[in-house]
Amino acid sequence: MPATSEMPHLTTAVIVEQNRSILMVNEIDNGINGWNQPAGHVEPGESLLDAALRETLEETQYRVRLTSLVGIYQSIHAATGIHYLRVCFTADQPEWVENSPRDTDILAVDWLSLDQLLAGQFPLRSALVSQALVDYQAGQRYPLTLIHPMFAPGSF
Repeated sequence: MPATSEMPHLTTAVIVEQNRSILMVNEIDNGINGWNQPAGHVEPGESLLDAALRETLEETQYRVRLTSLVGIYQSIHAATGIHYLRVCFTADQPEWVENSPRDTDILAVDWLSLDQLLAGQFPLRSALVSQALVDYQAGQRYPLTLIHPMFAPGSF
C-alpha cells in the first residue's frame, strides 16, 4: 500500500433509504466502475452537515433531511495512498430537485436494494461504502447533536 504524507481527505457520505432501497451513485474511481453513497469532500469553511447535504444534492439531484450519524470511517486508498476520513450520515425525506445540475462525474443515480448491495450483487467503490451499509443495516445510529460546528470568531 503506498504511503502518503498528505493530510487526510475529510469526506461525508449519506445513506438515504426508501422502501428498502438505498440511493446510490455509480462512478469510476481509478478506472474501476463502482457504486457509492452520495459522498464527497468537505470544502474549506463548510460544516460536515452542510457538506453532506450539498454533496447529496450535487450528485443525485435529491434534497434530503439528515437524521443521524452512522459512523466515522478511516482508510488509505490502496491505489493512490490517499488517506480518507469519512463521516457517514443517514437521511430521509428525499425530494427530487428537477433543475439542480448533477455532477458530471456521476454516471448514474439509482435506488438499489439494500439486501442486494449487502450480498455483493453490485460492485461498491470501497470497503468504506460496504462497512457503512453493514453498520446501517445493524441499526447503528448516533444523534446529530454529537457534531458541534463552531465557525464563529473565537470559537476555537
